[in-house]
Amino acid sequence: MPKRLFIFGLGYTARVIASRLSAQGWEVISTGREGTLSFEDAGNVRLALADADHVLSSVPPGSEGRGEPLDPVLERYGDAMKGKALSYLSSTGVYGDAGGAWVDESAPVGTGRRTARAEADGEWLSLGARVYRLPGIYGPGRSVLERVRNGRAHRIDLPGQVFSRVHVEDIASGVIAGLERSPGAYNLADDLPCSQNTLVEEACRLLGLPLPPLQSVEEAQLSAMARGFYAENRRVANGKAKRVLGWTPRFPTYREGLRALSATTSPTVARTAPEIASGDQR
Repeated sequence: MPKRLFIFGLGYTARVIASRLSAQGWEVISTGREGTLSFEDAGNVRLALADADHVLSSVPPGSEGRGEPLDPVLERYGDAMKGKALSYLSSTGVYGDAGGAWVDESAPVGTGRRTARAEADGEWLSLGARVYRLPGIYGPGRSVLERVRNGRAHRIDLPGQVFSRVHVEDIASGVIAGLERSPGAYNLADDLPCSQNTLVEEACRLLGLPLPPLQSVEEAQLSAMARGFYAENRRVANGKAKRVLGWTPRFPTYREGLRALSATTSPTVARTAPEIASGDQR
C-alpha cells in the first residue's frame, strides 16, 4: 500500500511537496486552493485523516485580536491527528531581530513581530512535530526576477541589513528528507544570507535591466508588511538540517537559484506575490 500524506493548506510550497511525493508513489490528499477537500468539510477531512500516515500543515496562525484560533488546524482537527507523524511549515520570523547575527534552532523565539507564529510553532513542537522554519521563499513565478521585470523591485538604503531565503524545491527536499527523521525544529535556508539590494542587483544583471534607484524606506513607500521585513535583520543557520536530515540544498545560494529561474522566466510576467512577504503564504 502507498504511504498517505494529508496536507492542510495546498499553497505554493505545499503543492511542490505534494507533487514530489506523488511522483514517488505517495497518496496525497489536501485542503485549500486546489486541494481535494474543503477545510470546512469536517466529516470527509476526518475520514481522510484516519487513513493518513503523515500530516503536513502549511496553514498560518489566526490573526491576533480578531478572535480567531491560534492555529485553526489544531483547533478543529487536533484530536484527529493523534498518533500521526506531523510536519508544520513555520517561519524564521519567530526569531525576531538578531541585529544581523546568525540564529540556529536554539535561539530564543517569540520576540519579533510574529508572536502568533511563534506560539503556533511551539504548539506543533509540543505535539512532536517536525517544524520547518522557513525564510523568504522563492521559486518559479515568485522571485525578485518578476519584481525587477515589473518595475516593482526596490533598493533600500539600509547598510548592514541582511536576510536569508530558500528555493521552494529545497524546501520540498528538506521536508521529504525529514518525514522519517526525528521530530524537532529545523531551519531550511540557503547557505548565503545577503541584503535585498544584492539580490535585486543580481536579478538586474541576469535580465540585463537597469538598477532601480537607491531609496530610503520612506521614499520607497513600502507596505506595512514590507516595512516589517526590513525592521528585522538576521542570518539563518542551516547546519542542523544538513546534519540530522542529510539535507543538501540544490540551490545553495541565490546565484544558482536565480540563474536557473532566469533561464525559464517569461518575457511577460504577471504580478506575483513578493518574495519578502511570502512567509505566511506557504
